[in-house]
Order: sequence, then C-alpha cells, then structure tokens
Amino acid sequence: MSQVTPPPSDWKGILKQLGPGLIISANIVGSGELIVTTKVGADVGFALLWFIILGCMIKVFLQVELGRYTITKGASTLEALNSVPGPKIWVSWLVWCWIIMFVATFFQLSGMVGTVVAVFRMGGPDFFDSTWALLITGSCAVLLFIGRYRFIEKFSTTMVAGFTLFTIVAVFSLYWTDYGITFGNLASGLTFSLPDNFTTAFAAFGVIGIGASELIYYPYWCLEKGYASHVGPNDGTEAWKQRAQGWVRVLKWDAWISMAIYTVATVAFYLLGAAVLHGKGLSIENDDMIPTLSNLYRTSFGSIGLAIFLVGATLVLYSTIFISTASNARLSVDLLRLGKLVKVHTATQRQHLIKLACIALPTLYFILFITVSEPLTSIFIGALAQAFMLPLICFAVLYFRYTAQKSDLQPGNVWMVFLWVAAILMTSVGIYQIVSRLQQGI
Repeated sequence: MSQVTPPPSDWKGILKQLGPGLIISANIVGSGELIVTTKVGADVGFALLWFIILGCMIKVFLQVELGRYTITKGASTLEALNSVPGPKIWVSWLVWCWIIMFVATFFQLSGMVGTVVAVFRMGGPDFFDSTWALLITGSCAVLLFIGRYRFIEKFSTTMVAGFTLFTIVAVFSLYWTDYGITFGNLASGLTFSLPDNFTTAFAAFGVIGIGASELIYYPYWCLEKGYASHVGPNDGTEAWKQRAQGWVRVLKWDAWISMAIYTVATVAFYLLGAAVLHGKGLSIENDDMIPTLSNLYRTSFGSIGLAIFLVGATLVLYSTIFISTASNARLSVDLLRLGKLVKVHTATQRQHLIKLACIALPTLYFILFITVSEPLTSIFIGALAQAFMLPLICFAVLYFRYTAQKSDLQPGNVWMVFLWVAAILMTSVGIYQIVSRLQQGI
C-alpha cells in the first residue's frame, strides 16, 4: 500500500528531498561528454558550440514529462511505452524499438570497458587487456550483487564532480598557453552554422546531457525514490491533485539543477576538444584514443595533467558503467515481466532478479569487449542508436501529454511550446540521420 506524503513546501525542503535523486540525474558525465563531445570539438572546432548547448538544454522538457507521467500514474517507462497504440507482438512496437537501442547500448558499455582498459594500459601494471576487462566488469557485478550501490554512487559522484571541476579549470588554464579560448572563438560557435559532415555531432546529440538511455532510466529512479508512492493512487480529490503538482515541482527542480550541472560539464569538454585537439590537428581514433585525450589536460596542467586525466577518466567511465548496469538491470527485469517471461509478485522477488541481471550484464559487456575490441566504434554504435530513439521518445511523450494526463495537471502554454520545439528538433535530427545513413549505403 502506498504511503502518501505531502511535498516539501519551500526550496530548502525541495533541495533536501532531492538528495540521491539529483545525484542520479547529475552523475551522467561519461563517454558522451569525455569522448563523443570531445571528438565533435576535435573534428569541427568551435562551430557546433550552439548545438552542444541546445542538445543539453532541450531534452529536459522530455525528462520532466516522463517523470510527470510516472509520478501521476505510478507506471515504469516500459509500461508507459507498452501502452502506446500500434502493433503488438509480445510487447508493443515502441518497446521493440527500444529493445534495438537497448542492445546497441551494450556495445557502448563494452566500449567504455575498452576505454578504461586503455587507461590502465597507459598508466597501470602490464596486464593482458582481457584481465583488465575481467577486473572491471567483475568488480562491477560483485559490488552491485552485494548491494554496494549507494556507497559507489556517492563515492563516484564526488570523484566525477572533482574531475569535472578540473576540466573547467583546464579550460580557463588554456589562457596561459598557445591554445587559449578567445571571445571570437566563442562567438563563432554561436552562429548556428553546420559542418558538411553532421554524423559525429548527431551521435553526440544522442548521448550528451540526458541521452535517450537516461530519459528511459529516469522514471525508474523516480519510482525508487518514492515520488509516485508519495502521491498515491488518483482518487480524484483536490488533495491528490495538490500532492501530484507538488511532487512534479520537486522533479522539475531536480531536472533543471541537473541540466545546469551537465551543460557546464559538457561545454567544458567540448571547448577543450575544440581548442586543444582541433588546434593541434589531432583526431580521436580507436588506436590512440586515450593518448590523444590526455592532451586535453597535459596542455593545461603539464606533466601532472596526465595523472589527473588517467584518474579522472577511470572514475568517470567506471561510474558510468556502474550506474548504467544498475539501470539496465531494472529495465531487463521490467521487460521480462512485461513479456510474461517472469512473474514478480513481491519486491524481494524483483530485487533477486535485478541482482541476477547485475551479474549477466557485465558478463555480456566482457564478451563484447573481447570479440569487438574497438572501443570508439562500440561507443558510437550505442550513441547513434540512442539518437535514433529520441524521435520515438518525443512521439511517446506527446501521446502521453494529450491522452493520458488529467487536464488539471497539464503544464502551461509556454511549457507546451518548448516541449513541441524539443520534439520537432529531435525528430528533425533523427530524420537527417536516417537519410544520411541511407545515402551512405549503411
């Protein structure tokens, strides 16, 4: 039975309530920011600064709407997607589209494992790559299985925040080097120009900030945080409406504060890539990805910059693997439940299945790593799949907004305008990518 709870009434109470919820949302500086965004800067210079900022900011409207649906309906993301009308074989067509993206993100996470291995290869003991990969995936599985999630979450969040701060300092430190960023550079990045090859930027759009995977994850953490149970079942009363509006307000604070954090972090990574790597004519490729990325910090901090990069990159990527595995495990169990392949009657049964998934998923990442062994390519497979999924998420969100929500919980007209702008922009980018890939025969 749900335990209804009134929402906090002032901003101090809201910030206190956010706690781990905000950590989950903000702790998303991973391969999208460190690798894909930096590669965009290395490839095109400052020209797409506006696009990177837009990619971070625009998706917050979708995040809030998915959270609003979960809070008011008490439904998980996959349950929501499964309710969208259309062909249904085992699960709905929209869930099948998500499954394709879900599988592609396994390659992305195996690529992150490969990137951490490359970091260890550069700065750690001389082990075989497979040994490092086994240590990475094995430790992730064991820690999640024994329930050390909260400790790792807090530790990794602190470390990632420190690395992000170093990245921001690195941007300003460029002022004393030959690669200092000028106002002219920034102005050129805000002119809304587009490069000839938009593929890398499109991939970045799919994973920066709140990417497609994080949009899918977010409602699960809203459920585990207890927002939906705090609101309680909709009994049609004014008290329920006020509780729902209050907890949606908490969610909006979470979303906007997180957006500010990850936008600053993403822009910092992009600017470093544009100033240093593009300025030096360096490109991020599979074979020398880590040595190339280390230039970002060695240019700003000298010899100590390499150590900062190696430690920071390890923490950023490992924490992303860790949190993504925890999220994917919940999605896996939910999918099996929706498809009636497993029966979940109690929270204890669900938790047991999640723990088993926390063993199975890192094992899969390890297998993909030793069979594919191209970290940058693997990361881009997942990034492009997430970008393809964004238009479908837009469609689902608009469907929920106009058919599934009570009218008295509808946002204002200004919010709806921005929601439609976000949906149109992301759908346009999706169509662009489909056409460009078909023209290339892929």
